[in-house]
Amino acid sequence: MTPIGMGIAVVGAGIGIGMIGSKAMEAISRQPEAVGDIRANMILTAALVEGAALIAIILSLIAK
Repeated sequence: MTPIGMGIAVVGAGIGIGMIGSKAMEAISRQPEAVGDIRANMILTAALVEGAALIAIILSLIAK
């Protein structure tokens, strides 16, 4: 059961970061002058998603 939980966490993080990047590119194309703010928020949000995925992977190892 542990590999299934880890796989779900990784897939979820991948989808989430992909959506973050996609929406950030759309926002930059609509408002090029805000590229710095958008990029900073994108990196922060991607880091939070990665942290949540890492916690999910660790918890699936512990729940073994």
